[in-house]
Amino acid sequence: MLQFDELISIIQRLRDPQDGCPWDIKQTRQSLVPNFIEELYEVVEAIEDKDMDSLQEELGDLMLHLVLQAQISQEEGLWGMEEVLKQINAKLTRRHPHVFDTLQMEDADAVKMNWERIKKREKKDRKSVLEGIPRALPALIQAQRTQEKAASVGFDWPDIQPIMEKMDEEKEELINALKTEDIDQITEELGDMLFTIVNLARKLHIDAESALRISTGKFTKRFNHIEEHYEKSGKDINAASLTELDSIWNLAKEY
Repeated sequence: MLQFDELISIIQRLRDPQDGCPWDIKQTRQSLVPNFIEELYEVVEAIEDKDMDSLQEELGDLMLHLVLQAQISQEEGLWGMEEVLKQINAKLTRRHPHVFDTLQMEDADAVKMNWERIKKREKKDRKSVLEGIPRALPALIQAQRTQEKAASVGFDWPDIQPIMEKMDEEKEELINALKTEDIDQITEELGDMLFTIVNLARKLHIDAESALRISTGKFTKRFNHIEEHYEKSGKDINAASLTELDSIWNLAKEY
């Protein structure tokens, strides 16, 4: 692709020690990480907002960081974008034997489980199927990926009914923990309940992280409506009772 080649050339020019950009020349793998993460979340935000113009722009910003990382490695004599692309092309071919070979797969779930099996065979240094999940992932994503990997070897409930029963069980254990007023026990039981809810989301093919972000956004929008109400009326929101706030909240739910 001509535009991709041009992007690589632009990055090389920006990183040129003689006549490049001082900021770009100064960057290292580590220094770029905060911006890299920010750009990734801006892509996610554009997708969730269904803002296609922003998505186009943010994908370009993210691509910039991918090329920058590859360029830094090339300058160090390690590898460049060509090697990165070769590796991902080979991996995609290898891990899709139902497309590029003769293996038959029933559905998307079977494909995902087979991907994890192939991955485990390739990562011979890993002692557990659960290894390889980045520690820096948000907790909900980490939980869902852990459950997916366990499911790839058959450790999974057949449907959602046992999960619903498990949620009732965890709720009861949380109630009992609250009676003890032991914060460590309460924390553990609350974590177990959250883990079970993530399991339900996974079984329903819903991304738990995205679902929670949607609900948080909905809460924010409704709470902003309450704040606007008090600002327009000239009243102090801090002096309002919970009953009053709740009644305005119920009105906000209609918007």
